[in-house]
Amino acid sequence: MGKLPNNNHKTFLIFSLIAFTALAVLSLPASGHCRKQLPKRQKTTAVQILAINDFHGQITEGVSVDSRPVGSAPVLAAYLKESAKGQEKNTFFVHAGDVVGASTPESALLQDEPTIMFFNQMANRYCRARGRMHPKCNMVGTVGNHEFDEGQDELLRLIYGGNHEDGPFLQDLWQGARFPYVCANIIREDSGRSFLPPFVVKKINNVPIAFIGAVLEGTPSIVTASGIEGLAFTDEATAINRYVRYLKKRGVRTIIVLLHQGGSQTAYEGETDTVAADLSGEVVEIVENLDSEVDVVITGHSHGFSNILVENKEGAEILVTQSWSKGSAYADIDLTIDNRTRNVVTKTAQIITTWADEGAGLEPDAKVSALVEQAVAATEIYTSAVVGTTASALVRGNIYTAESALGNLIADAQRAQMGTDFAFMNPGGVRADLDAGEVTWGELYTIQPFNNYLVKMTLTGEQVYTLLNQQFLPHQNYTKVLQVSGLSYTWNASRPDGDKIVEVLQADGTPIDVDATYTVTVNSFLAGGGDNFSVLTEGSDQVIGPIDLDALIEYIQGLEQPFSASIEGRIVEVD
Repeated sequence: MGKLPNNNHKTFLIFSLIAFTALAVLSLPASGHCRKQLPKRQKTTAVQILAINDFHGQITEGVSVDSRPVGSAPVLAAYLKESAKGQEKNTFFVHAGDVVGASTPESALLQDEPTIMFFNQMANRYCRARGRMHPKCNMVGTVGNHEFDEGQDELLRLIYGGNHEDGPFLQDLWQGARFPYVCANIIREDSGRSFLPPFVVKKINNVPIAFIGAVLEGTPSIVTASGIEGLAFTDEATAINRYVRYLKKRGVRTIIVLLHQGGSQTAYEGETDTVAADLSGEVVEIVENLDSEVDVVITGHSHGFSNILVENKEGAEILVTQSWSKGSAYADIDLTIDNRTRNVVTKTAQIITTWADEGAGLEPDAKVSALVEQAVAATEIYTSAVVGTTASALVRGNIYTAESALGNLIADAQRAQMGTDFAFMNPGGVRADLDAGEVTWGELYTIQPFNNYLVKMTLTGEQVYTLLNQQFLPHQNYTKVLQVSGLSYTWNASRPDGDKIVEVLQADGTPIDVDATYTVTVNSFLAGGGDNFSVLTEGSDQVIGPIDLDALIEYIQGLEQPFSASIEGRIVEVD
């Protein structure tokens, strides 16, 4: 409206006042008792948090529980939307890290952009590439160690956008994640600033709800060193508490932590068991040291189950959840918040399995299905290529603690490729079993998805003993038995730390000489001291070889078909 003439201005104001008064009177009930008709102020706010962890790019089918199909992005989306139905405005979707990395080829070959696109589809209209921190955006994530598989620059590109040098893929220009990634305990060493925003604050009914992220402090020991150069990973509880104090000063009393570190607990169905008390692992000490204002800790990393109230050192109960991995389950967390105090007054959770053969899984989300079909079509030329045929299934078994048939196959392939005396393969680099029958490129990629290159080096016999003893050192979070080729060894758990290896034999049965030198093949992750195998950084005469997956494919193609592998007594525990 243009500016009113001066002589009409007073008249306009008078008529406006009369009209407003008339409307107000007409809106009154007949009795005139307007105060009684005003809605009562809501005393509490119900909040739902639907959480997953360790998704690992599992957008396609292929995961099972008790021989029944679970998960895939379309099935997971159907479950999450069904759980949120009717309370969408009060529901948040969150993840606790490792949403990408060690992914299926349908995601990984496209730089995991399809996985981020899936989460973008679950985000509401307030989540935008240029407005990720919006208080009404319904999604939040944090980073895990696998987000650094291709280094910090690629992680930032995936989050914030920009085409990969091998792209574009399904989206041009790549826009990145529409939701925020938060992490409080990764610091840039040159500036002392946070690598990512440490937290984000949401609002429902004008009640603030903070989400703080954190990743395990030990990340540098389980990722390639070059990928995190210049970054410091600090104590999880200390970093979280720092921002809790900051938030409390600003009136935030509901605080949720997304923590990529976890533990182990006996699984059960139903809502949080108030008498459950068997949670163990790294997460316990972290939670015990958290500020009492923290209400929920959503965990990951250990690919397990958690649904328990854990007391911190001040006796406050903190709800801790974890929902297995790869979209096979999710945590349905329900909070009740007092609107006056802004504190959580009730909290409970259920861990729900995403069965694909019943319930919401029978009607996978159509929009997400279309996205997955795009990704499958874009990668099928690679994934469907047949490499060989197995006579029987080759499984990982107890690969972290013992010899594995599949581990033997991979270690043999690496030793053959580089022509060395020995080869050592880390168990965490073997991500899936190999089914009997035709073996496709896609299956082998799922087993070895990291694109580590092989490294040939020279070690002394004494260094080989040191390497094998480092499998059992107490600072390891858990035993990480290397899969071996070209040698066998015995070990005794009752011997002192650092001296558990009894004897190491060469392939011909003769003991290795501690003073002699031997050629060894490892992948680039191990060569950089990954998984705390620090002695490998001392290897001399290093030579870079091909990608580990390429070596495995070439080796299988050279075997008599159908091929097999077995447990041969390469690793033996003795009394």
